[in-house]
Amino acid sequence: MKATLLPVLACLLIATTNAPAQSAPANPTPAGAAATKSTETDGNHRFWVANLPGGQYMVALDHLTAISRHTYAIPEAGLIVDEVTVDTNGQGLARFYYASPLTEGVNNNAVANLTARAKELTDYAGQRAGTDLHKMVIKKYPETTHARSIEYRLLSADELGALYGSVSSAWQTGRGRVFTIK
Repeated sequence: MKATLLPVLACLLIATTNAPAQSAPANPTPAGAAATKSTETDGNHRFWVANLPGGQYMVALDHLTAISRHTYAIPEAGLIVDEVTVDTNGQGLARFYYASPLTEGVNNNAVANLTARAKELTDYAGQRAGTDLHKMVIKKYPETTHARSIEYRLLSADELGALYGSVSSAWQTGRGRVFTIK
């Protein structure tokens, strides 16, 4: 592949498969939805723990102050973002998000082929770099710099729905949970 094609491919990949960390769609999915690859188990009664492909997040239930799920569009990036935020009385705000192309669900072969090819190229670049790029949080400095933000990218709306259901249930019942995405 010629070096002159790399910048074009990079822009294509970002536009079709990635989202700035501050973006999200809000189509609530019931916790433990069948399509998700997540599990939830009892945990220490004081904590909610999320084991995710990008790392682990743990918070004391009595330190939670708000949780939310919302959706927004980033037209310039061609994305819809579905985001769950977990706010605490501490210094960090946790953001969990799933980004999808604005074209997702559009019945257009050209768009579908372009999106599929962009995903293939992202996977190939990740293999060459020894990372799973599609699982990583995407940041575009300085626009997506969030002081004191902790961010995780999920790979489906179902996973995000299950995560929201888990943290919401743990907080409302006061019972610790361990939520894991495989």
